[in-house]
Amino acid sequence: FFFQAEDGIRDKLVTGVQTCALPIYNGASAEMMIRGEGHDPNAAAGSEKTHLCLGPGWSTVANTPFRRHKTWVHEGGIATPLIAHWPGGIRTPGELRHQPAHLIDFLPTILDVTNVKALDTWNDQPVPPRPGKSLVPTFTRDGQIARDYLWWSHEQNRALRAGDWKIVVSKKGPWELYNLANDRAESKNLASEQPDRVREMERLWDQEFQSQLRWAKTDLPENKTPAK
Repeated sequence: FFFQAEDGIRDKLVTGVQTCALPIYNGASAEMMIRGEGHDPNAAAGSEKTHLCLGPGWSTVANTPFRRHKTWVHEGGIATPLIAHWPGGIRTPGELRHQPAHLIDFLPTILDVTNVKALDTWNDQPVPPRPGKSLVPTFTRDGQIARDYLWWSHEQNRALRAGDWKIVVSKKGPWELYNLANDRAESKNLASEQPDRVREMERLWDQEFQSQLRWAKTDLPENKTPAK
């Protein structure tokens, strides 16, 4: 298995007979990194004297039609292409899959392909439940992966997707609601039209947060508490 992210992080496991590649590339970032000596506006595009990052303006263009950028959990911050390459295992090469997946699905996929049983304990401590699902069934056919929801929390930006419905909030703003089946660009906020759905999905988000918090506290050093 070979995994590569945009920042060059790599992990490789070769089974001995085949190699499976799952390259992923992050979306555009709105970060504003400035050189100590500043930028040369007359430098050739892409040369070492040009800007180190896109900034919010060009990042918005790069992520179009999705909203926001990395750090946020609107689609522009979490949607990224995934290419699965496994000549010895994928019998339908070149086909497109539409169901959403998540980084949490990588471990179950690796365990599935390598026929390795996941550990239930580590150093005599229980291992947290594995939330992901194997992507192996999608290697042969398109279709939804059965799961209750996908959950995000990053720098106070939060989201939860259940089926085609997604709630999302930036920092301390109100929850927004979108039907991604017909509004992948998150252009029509339906929260005011379906407050009951928002409340139920918010309940699921809070439930998952409390579960994550309980596991985070299980092996903390004494007199330490998890960051909020």
